[in-house]
Amino acid sequence: MTADDAALRQVLARAGEPDLVDILAARLSGSELTTLLLEVYRRRAERLSPADVVRRYRSDRFVAPGTTDVVALRRAEDLLIGALPEGFETLVLAPLVPLATHTAVATVDPRKIVATIRGSEVAADPTNALALEAATRRSRALAADSRSAAPVRLAATQRVVRAQFFDPAPGMLAHFQLFAMVTAGRDTGNRAFEKRHLVEHLRFAAAALADTGFDRVEFRLTGLSEAAAALIDHARAELADIKSSAPHTEVLADPDRASGRGYYIDLCYKIYGYLAGERIELADGGFVDWTRQLTGNRKERLLIGGFGVDRLSTSLTATGSRPNRQDSTSSPESGR
Repeated sequence: MTADDAALRQVLARAGEPDLVDILAARLSGSELTTLLLEVYRRRAERLSPADVVRRYRSDRFVAPGTTDVVALRRAEDLLIGALPEGFETLVLAPLVPLATHTAVATVDPRKIVATIRGSEVAADPTNALALEAATRRSRALAADSRSAAPVRLAATQRVVRAQFFDPAPGMLAHFQLFAMVTAGRDTGNRAFEKRHLVEHLRFAAAALADTGFDRVEFRLTGLSEAAAALIDHARAELADIKSSAPHTEVLADPDRASGRGYYIDLCYKIYGYLAGERIELADGGFVDWTRQLTGNRKERLLIGGFGVDRLSTSLTATGSRPNRQDSTSSPESGR
C-alpha cells in the first residue's frame, strides 16, 4: 500500500463511506459531479476569512509569484518566437484544457496535473494543447481530402503548472514558462515527414541559440526504433552546415538516454547549453503518436518540442546576451 492509498483510506473512513470514490468517479455524470463540487467549494469558500486567504497565499507554492526576472523572460520569449521558420503560426493558448488532455494520449500521471472542479485541468504542457488544435485542423483537412498531407505548424508560450513535488533546488518550480512547437502531418512514405520536420525543428533551435553566449550547445538525439538510426544519420548530415552560423553547436547520438522511453516513439532529443562548466537542459522533444490517437488515423504523424523559457532567460542574463529586437518582433499576422 502506498502513502497515497493509506491517506485515501483514512479520508474514506472519516467520511464513513468506503464507496465514496466510486460514487463520485463512476456513478455521477460529469455535470452532476461538477454541480456537487461547486456547492462543496462554495460552502468552503464562505467559511474562509481574509486572514485565511493570506495564510494560504504565504504557504501554497502554486500561487507564489515566479522568481524569474520578467524582462529576461520576455527577452527569451522574443528570441524563440523571432527564430520560428516561415509557416509556423503562434497561438495564445487558454490556461485550461479538457480533463485528461495530459493523460489520455500521453503517459503522464494524473496526480501531476492540477484538475479543476469544472471538468478541466490547468495547463501543464503547451504541446498537449497544441496537439489538440493540430489534430482538429488535420481532421478538417482529412474530411476535405482523405489523403491530405499538408502539415500543421503551431507554436505558443504558456505559463504552466505541475503538481509533482520537488525538493528545494535551483530551477525546480511549481509554475514556469514553456515555449512549445508542434508539427503535424501525414506519413507519405520513406520517413519523409520525420526527416523533413526533425531537421526543421533542430535548425530552428540552432538559430535561436546561436548568439546566446553559451560556451557550447549540444543536440543529443536518441533512437527508439529500428528506423531511428537512419533519421539520426540524416539529421546529422543535413545539419553539418550549422557550424558556419553556430560554431559551438554539436549534433550527437545519445543511445543511453533513459528518460522519455514510452512517452516518445522512434526518436527523441534533448538540447543542452554549457555555461562556465555547468550543463543546463534547455529543450526536450521528439515524435509522439498523439494525433494518430486523436484523429483515429494511423497515417498521422506528430513532432513536438518544448523549451524551458525560465532556464533560458536565466542563462541569457548570465551571458549578458540580448536578442536582436528587429528580428524578434514579427507581427502576429505573419504567422511567426
